[in-house]
Amino acid sequence: MTTEHLISRIVDLEWEMLSGVKNRDGKAPCQEDPRTFRIIRSGGFMVWSTDTLESYLADLEAARDAGRNLMTEKYARMEGLIGPINPDALALIEEIVRRECKWAEEFRQRYPQVRMGRPIYASEAPPSVVAAETYSRGELETYSMRTLELYRRDNQELEARGQNRIELAALHMSKSAAEKRDR
Repeated sequence: MTTEHLISRIVDLEWEMLSGVKNRDGKAPCQEDPRTFRIIRSGGFMVWSTDTLESYLADLEAARDAGRNLMTEKYARMEGLIGPINPDALALIEEIVRRECKWAEEFRQRYPQVRMGRPIYASEAPPSVVAAETYSRGELETYSMRTLELYRRDNQELEARGQNRIELAALHMSKSAAEKRDR
């Protein structure tokens, strides 16, 4: 399966799950905008290895087959409504989150004119806003250990090459948005 096909299947399954999330206050704006969702999620996945994409797709399919909605679990975890989903992975998740926050800080310093969608740290976020570190923890807890380990490996390889995953994902997202706008 090509990278593009893997990403398309992942985003389709994630959209299916996100669309099924029941919010206390009705549908969230992100649940009403599949186009933007596809751009954002696809851009992030463009920097993943094939192995990591295949593993995450297997996570999504296994969850769907078991009647689980990983998006519901992610948002419930982010809001503190449920305990840790994958307690055995907490140390690995913290390692990944630290690296992602470091990359986000570097991105913010390098591109001060670009408005980031979220504050990086929970300590910077007003009570009604979910910080990037909180969002990342909630999402990473829905990944299997295999996917987490592969994702960490991908990030370590990017860092060893002097690349910033946050910056690369942002470049992919802006390119995809421009292409869709030009159509």
